[in-house]
Amino acid sequence: MSEHEYQPKSKVGKWFNDRLPLLSLASHLTDYPTPKNLNYWWTFGGILTFCLVTQIITGIVLAMHYVAHADLAFSSVEHIMRDVNYGWLIRYIHSNGASMFFLAVYIHIFRSLFYGSYKSPREVIWIIGILIYLLMMAAAFMGYVLPWGQMSFWGATVITNLFSAIPLVGESITTWLWGAYSVDNPTLNRFFSLHYLIPFLILGLVVLHIWALHVPGNNNPVGIDIKKPSKDTVPFHPYITIKDLFALLMFMIIFSGFVFFAPNVLGHSDNYIPANPMVTPAHIVPEWYLLPFYAILRSVPDKLGGVILMFSAIFILLILPWLDTSKVRSSVFRPIYRQFFWILVIDVLLLGYMGAMPAEGIYLLLTRVGTIYYFLHFLVVLPVVGYLEKTDPLPVSISDPIMTGGANISLAKKNDKSI
Repeated sequence: MSEHEYQPKSKVGKWFNDRLPLLSLASHLTDYPTPKNLNYWWTFGGILTFCLVTQIITGIVLAMHYVAHADLAFSSVEHIMRDVNYGWLIRYIHSNGASMFFLAVYIHIFRSLFYGSYKSPREVIWIIGILIYLLMMAAAFMGYVLPWGQMSFWGATVITNLFSAIPLVGESITTWLWGAYSVDNPTLNRFFSLHYLIPFLILGLVVLHIWALHVPGNNNPVGIDIKKPSKDTVPFHPYITIKDLFALLMFMIIFSGFVFFAPNVLGHSDNYIPANPMVTPAHIVPEWYLLPFYAILRSVPDKLGGVILMFSAIFILLILPWLDTSKVRSSVFRPIYRQFFWILVIDVLLLGYMGAMPAEGIYLLLTRVGTIYYFLHFLVVLPVVGYLEKTDPLPVSISDPIMTGGANISLAKKNDKSI
């Protein structure tokens, strides 16, 4: 049933729906035709929504007790942990929730890379998703500064100093970020304000992301366009909602394991030491989810070159739909590219590990090798392999391999521009 066909039964419901069609929208979401072959990798969209809502709710509660002042911030965090009712639980949910948020978003991104969900006609969905990812990184970095421990202070000092490498305006940007001539109380106030604001910007982009998704519809594991509704689709509710809820339950068990049994394992012990501008930590590192880009930053001896390379590693994802020249979406039917995809996964994991190591010796060499391959994958491998690769035969519809066990797979029309 579409939103145009839905009519509330009660007079109050009809009166309200005629003026604000929220009931029609809810009906559309539950009856939304969804490819019936979606696997559990597609459940991370709902998991990410859960993570965002959790971060916003716990963040609002924490803001009620946090004091954004350089002399009081560290003590206010300890006050939350020790004196506020269930403050320790709320803080651990929020801090570990950031890690779970990034874990889910990385799985979501790599799923899109494997199944070609960034390709036409879903380019706008992909671009909005990358913008969400950029805002997540900004919010996470600023949130890491708020406890005002040693790693918070020195992490803020190192990262904000990077902007000073920008010609002409770098020093002015850095001074504006600091609000002074070094990282101090004005910096903390700025970061607290922005950390509070950005999640609501992310929420707005998430609404756009879902809206954009409902225009072309979901991609699917075989990457073939479907007609809605058809024998290839099922209503979103109850079929997909049950699968999403089960995946969310499994995710929450893992999440709870970190919160209750290893709440600090993903953090850094130096952040339990109050910030001291006179004592530099032995090794300054960001949170684990930013380590690959931190490794790319340190792979170049030139400060400006490192900054350009680090931001290029992120922004190259925005033009990814136009770098991939293959007419086949899913890597299931791309035997050569599939191998390169797994090399990219290993490369990103390697860069993450190298980002936590000192920038010297074999670590620096491996970081540079990993950085080179990262860019080669997007700038060389994607366009060349997409052009030269001979793909496997595609099924005509997703029902063919489902109903026949893959026995009657036939070639799709070569002139089908939608694939």
